[in-house]
Amino acid sequence: MAVKSQTKYLWFETKKLRDYIRITDEIAAFLKESGIHEGFILVSAMHITAGVYINDWEEGLIQDIDTWLEQLAPENPAYHHHRTGETNGDAHLKRILIGHQVMVPVTEGRLDLGPWEQIFYAEFDGQRRKRVILKALGI
Repeated sequence: MAVKSQTKYLWFETKKLRDYIRITDEIAAFLKESGIHEGFILVSAMHITAGVYINDWEEGLIQDIDTWLEQLAPENPAYHHHRTGETNGDAHLKRILIGHQVMVPVTEGRLDLGPWEQIFYAEFDGQRRKRVILKALGI
């Protein structure tokens, strides 16, 4: 059997500066399109102020994640990055904390996630168009 790959892009333009969007269903649909039965799907945010993570789909936890990130990388006009004319230094730091990509295993044609695991796109400097790459690799 030959290894095959497929690529797709998901586009986002959030109404809020920070947002957390569940994308598990879109990735499962992409897996079905790819025809891959065993392998992996890479899910990677292609912007330096956005991330991707896997966790529980529970509103309280999502709020806790946002609060935690804001405590560790608060909006702050004193970031050195802002000397460039940008005002999103905190968004870059939040992306480092959350991570920019995940690798999801594919087993028997399904996303092989734990019982509560869901895949999320995390936006930290929204209100403009951004994308996530999906790259399936397998047999």
